Amino acid sequence: MLTQKTRYSLLALTRLAKEYGKGVLLINQIAESEKIPKRFLESILLELKNNGYLGSRLGKNGGYYLIKNPNEINLLEITRLFEGTIAWLPCTSEKYYQPCIHCRDEQTCKLRSAFNDIRSYTYKKLQETSIASLIT
Repeated sequence: MLTQKTRYSLLALTRLAKEYGKGVLLINQIAESEKIPKRFLESILLELKNNGYLGSRLGKNGGYYLIKNPNEINLLEITRLFEGTIAWLPCTSEKYYQPCIHCRDEQTCKLRSAFNDIRSYTYKKLQETSIASLIT
C-alpha cells in the first residue's frame, strides 16, 4: 500500500501537470484542490523540487511549477523516490536486494518466484504510466 506521502505527491504532480507551461500554482491552490494538508504538501513539494521535478518562484505571485514534461515523469520514479523499493520481499528487489533467510534455494523458491513476477509486472506498469496519463 502506498504511503500518504506518495499518494499526495502523485496528486500534487497531477495537479501541476494540468497547468504545465501555464505558470505557477500556489501551495494553497494545490492543497485545497487536492485536499492535502498544507504543511505536509510543503515538504513534499520541496522534496520534488530538490529531485529535479519542480521549480519555484518566490514572492507575491510565487509558487511551484513542473520543470519536467508530465509525459516524461512516470509513476515508477515517483514511487521509488518516496517509497524506496517496489518489491514486497527483499529477495526480489533489484535496488535493495537482501538474501532470504527462509529460502533453502532462492532459484527454486516458489514464493520468491511468485513475488518476483508481481514485482516485474508492477515495475512495468508503473514505468509505462506517466503523470500526463492521470490528468482528467
